[in-house]
Amino acid sequence: MSRVTSLSRLSLTAGAALALTACLEHPIKKVLYDKSSEAQENVAIAINKDVDILFVIDNSGSMADEQALLAKNFAAFINVLEADDVNANYRIGITTTDSGNPRCPAAQTTPEGGKLVLSSCVGRAALGDFSFNMEDYSYACTDVCDLDDDALQIKPTEHQYSNGEKAPRNWIERIEEETNLPDGVSTIQAFQCFGPQGVSGCGFEQHLESMYKALALASQETSGTNYGFIRDTAILSIVFITDELDCSHNDKFKEIFTTNKTFWEDPDRPDATSAVCFNAGVKCEGAGPTYTRCESANFGIDGNPGADDADAVLQPLSKYINFVQGLENEKKTFDTTQEVLVALIAGVPPGYESGDKEIVYEDDTDPEEQALFGIGKGCTLPNPDDPMNPQTAMPPVREREFAEAFQVGDDRNLFSICQDDYSIALQAIANKIRDQIKPACMTKCVKDVDPSDPLLQPNCQIFEDNLAAMTRNEILPCDEVGGAWVTPAGETACFAMLIDPGGDTDSTIDDMSPECVMEGYNLEFLLKRSGAAPAGTTISAACELSPNPNNDCPML
Repeated sequence: MSRVTSLSRLSLTAGAALALTACLEHPIKKVLYDKSSEAQENVAIAINKDVDILFVIDNSGSMADEQALLAKNFAAFINVLEADDVNANYRIGITTTDSGNPRCPAAQTTPEGGKLVLSSCVGRAALGDFSFNMEDYSYACTDVCDLDDDALQIKPTEHQYSNGEKAPRNWIERIEEETNLPDGVSTIQAFQCFGPQGVSGCGFEQHLESMYKALALASQETSGTNYGFIRDTAILSIVFITDELDCSHNDKFKEIFTTNKTFWEDPDRPDATSAVCFNAGVKCEGAGPTYTRCESANFGIDGNPGADDADAVLQPLSKYINFVQGLENEKKTFDTTQEVLVALIAGVPPGYESGDKEIVYEDDTDPEEQALFGIGKGCTLPNPDDPMNPQTAMPPVREREFAEAFQVGDDRNLFSICQDDYSIALQAIANKIRDQIKPACMTKCVKDVDPSDPLLQPNCQIFEDNLAAMTRNEILPCDEVGGAWVTPAGETACFAMLIDPGGDTDSTIDDMSPECVMEGYNLEFLLKRSGAAPAGTTISAACELSPNPNNDCPML
């Protein structure tokens, strides 16, 4: 490639780019001749299709139908991510809401505690994971899955911290259209077997604590299940599936489930119920039985609200919001527009997501149900096969507020679990992820170095920068083979320049996205990788710019 004479340097973060440039001026080994000193300006750009998705699935005794429906409708989620105009490089990790409780013997419920789990539900059904109260709910697995663990052996892959070492990982992975699944097994089939978690988990669900542990373990080298799951620059999406209340408790005050009955709805009962989870973490306004609003609150061991975070009997909501906000802030150092996405399929009425319905917090008219949960139902779905036992779910408060803290735009990110089809909800959740995967438009007008060609002929170099390691490696152009972009032999990444805004060439692989064209840009980048991106890296580009942008890019 000829030397560029007038350059604009693009990077995921302008500050990181400048810092790298400054550092490279010192006597540190340069991988290539560094052209960033000739750059006219820094322009933010995102070349990122990486998505890490954590599913936190309630595995308590009432969740059989919901798990089966989630698996049955999962194609609506995957089809968005695998669409031709998206082709996300995604990982899907699964954990449960079971992080233990004094009322749940660990030997019986075997709490996951945030560990990523990846085994066929067929084998777990045989072990009794789909049995609850002497009832067998194995249909939640067998109606959607017929593959055992032998048929689902995970292929070894790398992650960004593995230094080239390949091993089977505890997540589903699809990178550059290659999965870590056995040949012939689709990601939809895999999730239909891995997703159903059974009904033998603890009924005092810790949605937020399980999520926290799962994400924290992803950065801990000692975790054999989670380490490396979260990629530095990848979009992070967290999805909760539950019909109950968050009960993420402070272990210092675990006696609220055993001997201290301050938060029990009925102190005369022999044991604690899920009402503790509502009464110990939620404060409602109004005299009841219908309340004007209910919000999360810190209660002390004496039953009074307003406790300091350290003295709250349930873990303070701020612990989880601040933790995930910290992850988002770290990701924004690579891409300032990136948002962590949080969604719930939970006990809100159908139509809540569109604003057509609101959550009603009111006491249950059945005293026994009130004693069990401390509040009335958030939604109900009639059961035609058993009219006396409709599908119900409790109205979320803590998990709702957590999700709302990460709401993107005006669309609500809570969907009703009281439905007989989750396709619309799953598609909407996936569409939010898709919207974060933006095309890598070159946001300055690029010079056409060969005006005799009717299409733009740009002059650009692409680099992979690592600020921490003070390194810069050139990424080579992709090869065109059989009408597709492929990585050159011996390379782990390559780039293509998309220059056709109107479908003027016979090939489609050089077509620019409608988004870039509508904004008036004349160049778009496509980055392909054969594996995970190295830890801490960003992509930068140096291009020769047009001396007459008003003429060459009139819509920019």
